Amino acid sequence: MSLRLLFLGRLRDIAGADERVVGWAPRLAQVIAALEPELAQALETPMVRIAINGTLGDRLTPLADGDEIAFLPPVSGG
Repeated sequence: MSLRLLFLGRLRDIAGADERVVGWAPRLAQVIAALEPELAQALETPMVRIAINGTLGDRLTPLADGDEIAFLPPVSGG
């Protein structure tokens, strides 16, 4: 059982990769807690949006085996 994590923008730099496959957990908070501290801290920022299987969700959305979770950082620029 696994989950696919996608990191976009500056989160990709912190994660060191575009994506990771991790073991399944029922809640996103458990997935994030298992990551290295610097990345977990960056993902816990309220400005980071979460898409689960292409639909915006939140940290309380239940997860299923095989879900794809994308972490979307705030967009800046002009």
